[in-house]
Order: sequence, then structure tokens, then C-alpha cells
Amino acid sequence: MKKALITGITGQDGSYLAELLLAKGYEVHGVIRRASTFNTSRIDHLYRDPHVNGVKLFLHYGDLADATQMIKLLYDLQPEEIYNLGAQSHVRVSFDIPVYTGDIDGLGAVRILEAIREAGLVKKTRYYQASSSEMFGKVQEVPQTERTPFWPRSPYGCAKVYAHWLTVNYRESYQLHASNGILFNHESPRRGETFVTRKITRAATRIKMGLQEHLYLGNLDARRDWGYAKEYVEMMWLMLQQDAPDDYVVATNETHSVQEFCEETFGLLGLDWRKYIKHDARYERPAEVDLLIGDPAKAKRQLGWEPKVRFKGLIKIMVDADLELARREEQVSKLPRP
Repeated sequence: MKKALITGITGQDGSYLAELLLAKGYEVHGVIRRASTFNTSRIDHLYRDPHVNGVKLFLHYGDLADATQMIKLLYDLQPEEIYNLGAQSHVRVSFDIPVYTGDIDGLGAVRILEAIREAGLVKKTRYYQASSSEMFGKVQEVPQTERTPFWPRSPYGCAKVYAHWLTVNYRESYQLHASNGILFNHESPRRGETFVTRKITRAATRIKMGLQEHLYLGNLDARRDWGYAKEYVEMMWLMLQQDAPDDYVVATNETHSVQEFCEETFGLLGLDWRKYIKHDARYERPAEVDLLIGDPAKAKRQLGWEPKVRFKGLIKIMVDADLELARREEQVSKLPRP
């Protein structure tokens, strides 16, 4: 039984990856931060799944800011695979907390890489770094590939560039099996509600049920390459199964604007998006990334991977899930109050 460690296991990608690894028979360990409230809703079902034979999911308190704890954890667990998905992952928020974003997203990766060395796991452990399409920022070519130069346009993108190149450096310096997955935007019903795609599907379904009147957004012209998170985590796993480590773009090779996302979402619900969307400058970025579109040809050629869920299919998955959530919310609102 292989043993895997996931940072960011309570997030969208972490929960889908945990599901995938458990289905493949892994013993899965996750790092979670101590908080006064529970934040494990995305993985709670994994404890209750009757098809899981025994307890194979274990959670450990830790933080990417705590190098000592990470060294102890790796020394005790001796994992064959490490997936670093933990991050302050909201691009707009990174402008408000740039130091924290740099510490967790950038230096956090170095702390794990150094912990691998300190625990003597360089020859045993394989490492996955969650890189981001935001590293391309002011894009230098269209579409973006593994060879496209980076030009990040946010503290988040800058921190991810640092972590990306440190991963390459440790691979070349210490022969660590370390790979970067340059994932373009990937969404799902588990996406956080402050991210624009989920913000749109959540608001649209609530408007449909009479629970909300308007939705406030920033730049509607920004174009992104949107895929399905549940599919993208498979690529993370595939990278660590290869004989040699490498870096891969994970994308759909399609780009759509935020406005198109609104049109499709509201259209599925029989609504005219223009009646409900209002602009709010607070959601504008100081430096915008206008266009992202990734070419996953290398992933298809070397790993046999390509996305199955496309733009409209992704939105339907999200709208269906959020409509059910809105219906339950609407039913609760009708209950008599004590």
C-alpha cells in the first residue's frame, strides 16, 4: 500500500485527489491547519463511505509556515508521494496580503522540499508542486505551453513562480523526483464561493429561487481556460507515476470570458444575465491578466491525458449542484422560526 501526503487536503483539489488516491488503494495523509471551526466539509464523506475498507485517511495538524513540524511529519510518515496543494489561492486577495501569500505559496514549497532532504527521503519520495497558469500573467505567446516565459501579474503569481523554479532546482540539484503541474483554471461544485465561477453559479441559482436579487462582479472581459477539477487531479497522480519527473501544462485549449460564463450560467436557468449583474470596482485587480489559454499537447503525448469535460458541460455540473443547494436553502427559509 502506497502512502501519500497531501497539503491543502480540505480544498477543492485536495478533496478530489484524496478520493482518487483512496480509490487506488493508497493510505492518504492530509495536513490541516488548526482552527476554532471545522473546515473539513469537502472530505467528511470519505470517513463515512461504506466502500472504504478500514480507515485509510488520516489528518495531521500542521502549517506550511512551520518547517519543524513538516520535517517531523515526513520523518514519521515516510510517504512515497507528496502533493503540495496548500496555498493562499485567491489571486485578488493576494494583493491585500502579499507577504502572507509569499510565505505560504512560495516559501511553503521550499519548506517541504527541505523537509524531504532533512528526513532522508530524496530517493524514496516523489513530489508534486501545484503551479499555476497565473504565472504566465501578461502572456508572451498564445496559447501558453511549458516553454512560454513567465510574466506574473499578482503576488500570488510571483509566489507560484518562485515555488515552480525551486522545484526545478531541487530536481536538478538533488535528483529528486519532483514535477510541476501548471494547471489552468479548474472548477467544480467544490470550488470556494469567493472564486468568480462559483460566485456566479451560486448567485444565479439563488436568484432563480428568489433568495438573491443581484450579483456584483469586477472585470467581465477577462478570458480564462476553464476545466473540471475532478479530471485535473488525475494528472497530478499521473505525473508522479512516470519514470522521470517533468513539468506539464494542464488545460482545455479553450478560452472564454467571464461574461460568457455569466451568459451560459444564467441561460441554463432561463434568466437574462444583464438584468442581475452589477459592476463593483472592488473586485478589479490592480494588474489584470487579460487572457489565459493552455496547450496540453505534451500531457496528451507523454501521459495520454486530455480533458473530457468542456466549458458548457462544466457549467452545467456546477449549476445543477448549486441549484439543488439553493432549493434546500429555500426550503429552510420557509420553516417557522422558533
